[in-house]
Amino acid sequence: MRKDFGNYAAIDGVCLQISAGESVAIMGPSGSGKSTLLNMVSGLDRPTSGSVVVGGQDLGRLNEKGLALFRRRQIGMIFQFFNLLDDLPALDNIALAGQLAGLPASAARGRARELMGELGIADRTDIYPAALSGGERQRVATARALMNRPSLLLADEPTGALDSRSGGQVIELLMDLNRMGQTLLIVTHDPQLAARCARRVIEVADGRIAGDRIAGSPSVAAATR
Repeated sequence: MRKDFGNYAAIDGVCLQISAGESVAIMGPSGSGKSTLLNMVSGLDRPTSGSVVVGGQDLGRLNEKGLALFRRRQIGMIFQFFNLLDDLPALDNIALAGQLAGLPASAARGRARELMGELGIADRTDIYPAALSGGERQRVATARALMNRPSLLLADEPTGALDSRSGGQVIELLMDLNRMGQTLLIVTHDPQLAARCARRVIEVADGRIAGDRIAGSPSVAAATR
């Protein structure tokens, strides 16, 4: 798989397979292609050549509307800076993801309450993001990402904006999710996060895979070619 931006190859000749239930960390210096790879797996970017397949779905066969539906139903995304809506309380931030995917408002809010209970923030339903701690905001963002029971959870520097205590809480949360069978693909500069959360660490340099330290299992959840 290759991704060009003008004359620059952000991803150059990457072949990667991720198995269902795996927890994989992608590491590398700034500009190495980590975030570009994540964007292609999520369907936010299309490869210049090659293909991206997630859960048996070839993303290259989808139009923009199809990609948007794919992301809402199959992909959960956790961002470094949370990307919560400041004018909505925690419960509604989470429930909105379900409503956008077609759930009735009552069902979406019920699912949001269930997730908040599972993630230890059941008492924060009516609290706005500005009044939440960093760790709480990331838990709200994680609940939002899990709203539609995604086959693949993507996390882009999920502890990057957190202090060590909140970061440790997020690491424990990601570990728990993976133990329950959630497939994780994490981009991180944090070696502690990679060491604790990932069964497999992929090192990227200059748009190429420079190392793949742990072998995966045979059941394919996502693949790029």
